[in-house]
Amino acid sequence: MRRVAVLAVAVALAVTACGGGAVPVDRVDVRSVERPQPVGVEVNPPTSTGATAAVPPCDPTASLRPAGKPTPGLMPPGTTMRAIQDRGRLIAGVDQNTFLFGFRDPTSNALIGFDIDRVREIAAAIFGDPDRVQFKVITSAERVDALKRGDVDIVVRTMTATCARWADINFSAIYYTAGQRVLVEKSSPITAVDQLGGKRVCAAKGSTSITKLRDSPAPPDLLAVDNWSDCLVLLQQGQVTAVSTDDTILVGMAAQDPNVKMVGPRFTEEPYGIGIPKQSEDMVRFVNAVLEDSIRTGSWAASHNRWLDRADQPANPPVARYRD
Repeated sequence: MRRVAVLAVAVALAVTACGGGAVPVDRVDVRSVERPQPVGVEVNPPTSTGATAAVPPCDPTASLRPAGKPTPGLMPPGTTMRAIQDRGRLIAGVDQNTFLFGFRDPTSNALIGFDIDRVREIAAAIFGDPDRVQFKVITSAERVDALKRGDVDIVVRTMTATCARWADINFSAIYYTAGQRVLVEKSSPITAVDQLGGKRVCAAKGSTSITKLRDSPAPPDLLAVDNWSDCLVLLQQGQVTAVSTDDTILVGMAAQDPNVKMVGPRFTEEPYGIGIPKQSEDMVRFVNAVLEDSIRTGSWAASHNRWLDRADQPANPPVARYRD
């Protein structure tokens, strides 16, 4: 009987050891987990000016004077606009990740925003139909090359007109003027760009924001991404101290996340132009005529009021400047 009792106790102990109270022998002491980063992140990327040779001085805000608008559907033979008409669609390089300027409607999946409105106006002027557009989603870094290769007819993607970019492509008249600022968490003590020295700051590849931050009196440690939405995610995860780019883009981020805020004044001026291939000067003049009509008829103001009211900028379109 004693042997039976001892055996019963041994079995009971074995069962208890196999139960939920047992400590697994392969337990790992996890002290930290490396947070994932977006695909293609670069730390302190090289400067890219958008031109391969010395850049002559220019007025980057001065475009080519409008040459009138033909009747939609009746573009003159031999023109860039006629080639687009004969193809049956306008091909436009745009963004799908910048809230308020170029982003996807979560309900319809359609691309909408202030920049998308400009594309549809150009399509309507060529075809009489604003929907005759093939949208090609591109990153900031792809904008100039997409035009040089002829992949797109136009690029409308919060693109700052600079002399370096004018060396490779043409620009329309300026259709919006933004300025670079800083976005941080609401609890952050950062109040200005000069406090970012040595701190990790996010910006998009191929943007003027990268160059301006690198040239600031207190250069930060730069983290470059393909899309601005990646910067917001990195800020939310605590992987960067701040995001710095045009205030119009930052306003869209703040509208999506109430836990972030813009700080400091504008420290640059960013004049947005519509990018057009270098050889298509007739298209530049046509697009400028479309922009003039948009402003004159109130279409530009209506688009601004729909998308950019929260940017605290008056609905005053830039005054067009022309170099001829």
